Amino acid sequence: MSLKKNQPNPQNENNFYETERLIIRPMSLDDAEFIFDLYNRPKFIEFIGDRSIKTIGDAEDYIKNRFLPQFEKLGFGNYLMVTKEGNHKIGGVGIFEREGLDIVDIGFSLLEEFEGKGYAYEAAVKVKSIGMDDFGLKKISAITSKDNFSSQKLIEKLGLKFIKHVTLPNDEEELMYYETE
Repeated sequence: MSLKKNQPNPQNENNFYETERLIIRPMSLDDAEFIFDLYNRPKFIEFIGDRSIKTIGDAEDYIKNRFLPQFEKLGFGNYLMVTKEGNHKIGGVGIFEREGLDIVDIGFSLLEEFEGKGYAYEAAVKVKSIGMDDFGLKKISAITSKDNFSSQKLIEKLGLKFIKHVTLPNDEEELMYYETE
């Protein structure tokens, strides 16, 4: 994976990105309550998985141990979506290094009350361009469960093509695997 030399610091305000309706910024410890809420939603658990985040402290540990190290190592990772209008934290979008995948993958999750409004697509387009334009990624992948039709549709709208089914280490579920061309 080739990265450009000046990798940003996740706490640097230069890492804040904007779209028409969103501010996209790196997740931080300040987002622990939001992560606790989002990661315990039934749809998140059904389609993404149970991350065993049972307390705000668990959410802080997850951010410290999963999100922040990837930003330090690669310069990109999991970003928070915040609406410009109302300043609502509505979801996460990012590019992730995952065990079992050779190519970093783009992922997104949204609070149900903000689904169907185009926010996930708007944010994913921006994060895909950050990865490819700012960090020089040549390819991006995506994975989703076979019955998560809305994610499949969004992934395809981003220009990724279905390649094969995969099973990640320590998981039994067969997932759909997509890549940029």
